[in-house]
Amino acid sequence: MQTPSIRRFTGWHITGILVAFFCVVIAVNMVMATIAVRSFGGTVVDNSYVASQEFNQWLAKAKAQDRLGWQDQVTADEQRHALLTIADAGGTPIDGAQVRAIAQHPLGRAPDIALRFDPIAPGRYRSDKALPAGRWQVAFTIRHDAGEQRLLREID
Repeated sequence: MQTPSIRRFTGWHITGILVAFFCVVIAVNMVMATIAVRSFGGTVVDNSYVASQEFNQWLAKAKAQDRLGWQDQVTADEQRHALLTIADAGGTPIDGAQVRAIAQHPLGRAPDIALRFDPIAPGRYRSDKALPAGRWQVAFTIRHDAGEQRLLREID
């Protein structure tokens, strides 16, 4: 009776398997590191100590903004101009507001776009510039009488 043959790996086979394994690991690490570096700049605030000292002021402004009770809706028209509809707590359109915004690409792959808004109807405002195709985060500053509202909305 014959015994089944067992394939024996030589030193060259084992070396080739180890080299291939580490090449795959290194390649995956390089791809992941490249994606990480290109997608996040790494800075949330420039100086965390200064930000911590201003936190209470930011909190007070946020509470004052909440007390206003303003309601908003942000969309884009066919030409990709940003449209803002804003009303007070009772649903009355807010007319005569000063609206400015900065449109930012979420991954920072396009330059920021400064937007100025013109009234088109009571409580409705349209941006002076159209946004390029894609998703944009728009940081609004709205001033009306003694109130100020800051919003961060997305437009697809």
